[in-house]
Formats: sequence, structure tokens, C-alpha cells
Amino acid sequence: MAPSADHMKPTSAELADLSALADGTLDPARRPEVEARIAASTELSALYERERRVVSALHQARATDRAPAALRDRIEASRPKRATAARRRFAYAGGLAGALAAIALALVLALPGGTPGAPSVSDAAALAARGPTQPAPAADTANSSARLKQSVGEVYFPNWANTLGWNAVGARTDNLNGHRAVTVYYDWKGKWVAYTIVDGVLSQPAGQDALVNNTTMRTFTLGGHSGITWRQSGDTCILLALSGSEVNSGRLEKLAGAEVPPAR
Repeated sequence: MAPSADHMKPTSAELADLSALADGTLDPARRPEVEARIAASTELSALYERERRVVSALHQARATDRAPAALRDRIEASRPKRATAARRRFAYAGGLAGALAAIALALVLALPGGTPGAPSVSDAAALAARGPTQPAPAADTANSSARLKQSVGEVYFPNWANTLGWNAVGARTDNLNGHRAVTVYYDWKGKWVAYTIVDGVLSQPAGQDALVNNTTMRTFTLGGHSGITWRQSGDTCILLALSGSEVNSGRLEKLAGAEVPPAR
């Protein structure tokens, strides 16, 4: 890994290596190479020190009951989860775990620190970027061609496999400051999106509003990744592109605009 000038933006691979070195999941054989690359870059050194502080705070929160639950949740939400077991269980593509780690770190760095008040769409997106921990939900027997057997309240996750070619490949469930957050991951030709539904209304990020199928949807960018959010039946829906510029806001709007039949 040849040294690069400090003014060059770190690549996804560099961010993934940095994150893996900080949390101890980097291949030991690559450690000297990555450490040398970080030492040669002021920017990477600063990012690495920040990541190490997040790891240290997470370990401290896990080791003591005195840490407030909200703090533990926020630290846990801001850390890219080690995805080795999940990769084996769901047969993910080889580079997916590193990509998710880089995305999660980029989102953490983009989030404002210590933002007071209700949880935000950005907080939920950072959770989704940690990657799947569960198998994908099956198709709903009541309407298998349009809906998955997974919902939050009255809002169901769509089955895009036959209509749009996006296959559900994994899921995760989180507690976002008292709000249930369920994420389903979809894949189309190696491109990934995370679809999160959170029970309740979250604060909105800065972005641009558009009317899609009579629903106001807000497009936003977080950590270099496109996202779109809207509210449905009192809950918050979020679509986050995990493939960078390969999945743009226009494609997200098409996915978000696909109607999902309600429960009978």
C-alpha cells in the first residue's frame, strides 16, 4: 500500500483497513503494511485515533453497568459490527464486510457528536450500515409476490425480487433510543441497499423533498452515500445505498415508490 499525499481522500479500502486495525479484526500479516500507511498520512492517523477512541469507549461501556444505557446504545450504533460470522452464515460476497465497515465509519465521522433530542434518520442509517445479523425474511404467504413476512406496525417490507430484481439477503433488528428499528438488506447484481423501518417519527436530515406516489420523500447524502426517507402510518422509512454512487437517489426513489400492499 504505497503512501499517498495527505490531501487525497481516503479510499473505502483504506477506511476498512483502518477500522479493522482499530478493532483487532485485521489479518495480522497485513498489520505492518497498514500501520505504515497510517503513519505516512496525517489524515489517516487522525481518523485512526478517533476510531480507537470509539473502540475504547465501546469496551468501557460493555464492562460497566454504570454507563448509561443511552450512551451504550449510541456507541454501539456508531461502531461497524464485525461481520465474519454473518458472512459465513449468509454467504456474502468477499468484499462486503470491508465495504460495510468503511461505510459505517464514514457515517460515524459524518454524524454530529452529542446531538440532543430525539433519534434521527442519520442515527438509524448508521445502524443499518453495520450490516446484517439475521437471515432475510421470507415472502409473505398472503401476498408473496409483493411483500415480505416482516413488518413494523402496519408497514411491511416489499418483495422486489420478481418486480424489480432486488433480492432480500439479510436483516437486523435494533433498539434506537427506545424505538424498534428493523432493517432488511437487498442485493441487485452486487449492489446493496438497506431498507430500515423505525417505529415512530425521527428527526429529518437536511435534503431535498420530492413527491413520489403522493408521498413526500426527502433525499439526502450521508458519508458520501445517497439516502431517502419518508413517513408512513406514523413510522419512519429509510432507504440507504450501500454501493456509493452506483445507486443514486433516482434509483432509490423508484424503489421507495413501489407500493407494498397492507396487511389484510
